[in-house]
Amino acid sequence: MAEEILLTKDGYAAKVAELDELRTVKRPYIAERLKEAIAYGDLSENSEYDAAKNEQAELEYRIGELESLIKNAKVIQEDTKTDVIRIGHKVKIRKVGSKEAVEYIIVSSSEADPIHGKISNVSPVGAALIDKRVKDKVDVKLPDGAAKYEILSIG
Repeated sequence: MAEEILLTKDGYAAKVAELDELRTVKRPYIAERLKEAIAYGDLSENSEYDAAKNEQAELEYRIGELESLIKNAKVIQEDTKTDVIRIGHKVKIRKVGSKEAVEYIIVSSSEADPIHGKISNVSPVGAALIDKRVKDKVDVKLPDGAAKYEILSIG
C-alpha cells in the first residue's frame, strides 16, 4: 500500500490545478512540437525531435508523480484552534536575541516551499514548532549549528 501523503486544502487544490494544467495545456503543446519536429524529416539527426521527446518524458513523469500524490493524499482538516501549532497554521517566530521576526506556514513535506514561507512539518524548524504554544521557546538543530526561537503568534 502506498504511503499516505498529508496535504493542506490549499496544497491539494494546487496539485490538482497543476495536474490539470499539464494535461490540458502542456501535453497538447508538446504533442504539437513533436508533430512539427517529425515533419522536418530524418529523426536520427533531429535535435528538435530529441528535445521534444525529452520534454515529453519529463512531463509524463511529473503527471505520474502528481497522479500518485493526489491518489494517496489525505487532506488535513484545518484546525481553527490556534493555541497549539499544527500543520496549516501560520506562525511568527523570532530567533532569541534578535529583533527580527519571520512568518512561516507549517505544511507537509510535499508542499514545502521555504522561499515562499512554507516550511515542512518534518524540517528542523517545523518539527520543533509542532505542538508548541505562543511564548514557548524551542531549540533547533540546524546544519550550521543550533538556534533557539521564541514563538510570537499562531494564526
